[in-house]
Amino acid sequence: MFLLLVFLVAVLPVNTEGEEIIGGVASSPHSRPYMAHLEIRLEEGYTATCGGFLITRQFVMTAAHCKGREITVTLGAHDVSKRESTQQNIKAEKQIIHPNYDSNSNLHDIMLLKLQNKTELTPAVDVIPLPGPSDIIMPGKMCWVAGWGRTGVNKPPSDTLREVKLRIMDKDTCKYYPNYDDNFHVCVGSPTTLKSIYLGDSGGPLVCAGVAYGIASYNTLPVQKPPSVFTRISSYMLWINTVLKGK
Repeated sequence: MFLLLVFLVAVLPVNTEGEEIIGGVASSPHSRPYMAHLEIRLEEGYTATCGGFLITRQFVMTAAHCKGREITVTLGAHDVSKRESTQQNIKAEKQIIHPNYDSNSNLHDIMLLKLQNKTELTPAVDVIPLPGPSDIIMPGKMCWVAGWGRTGVNKPPSDTLREVKLRIMDKDTCKYYPNYDDNFHVCVGSPTTLKSIYLGDSGGPLVCAGVAYGIASYNTLPVQKPPSVFTRISSYMLWINTVLKGK
């Protein structure tokens, strides 16, 4: 089991490696206006990247392991190597990590970023809805994941957003992950196809019928075959709503 940021932090500074989805396709520019690109300054002096997604005008959701000394969020981006006119760059004022997050087991891998300023909603920047506390995404459902993660173990970098369609699997498919807990995780990606999230895709959303049901958390490195593990958002809606209300 490996976090999708761990190796990015260790060996992939932002300026030397781009990261993409494995087995996916190029997204149409700005077709996923909720997507956020996170540039993270770490205590060790490294710079790393993660994905995230806009859930209100002032809050972005991502993975807890994407925390850092300082995070700059770019919204409205397609090609993160360019200064596109659609982009909004806003620093995170607060990094609110779930109080039960455990970096060893990677349980409760969820974080909310409160932005310094509210975003301006545009055709290229918009929020995505979240599930209700009792909403369950069933095995067999096909959902979408997008990100700026690597396209393969030794593939060259690309700065543009990519996406891939993945199948929701039953919990037994992820049984070889010792800390997998179906109450808090979603098992994603059929082992019979090499389509997956990878390094740099941490924090991105699992989108099913226009709703964000999961957060990209971890998989195996190097990727031999899926599945990957996502944080199950519906299990955290009480905490999420408490944070959004400022309580």
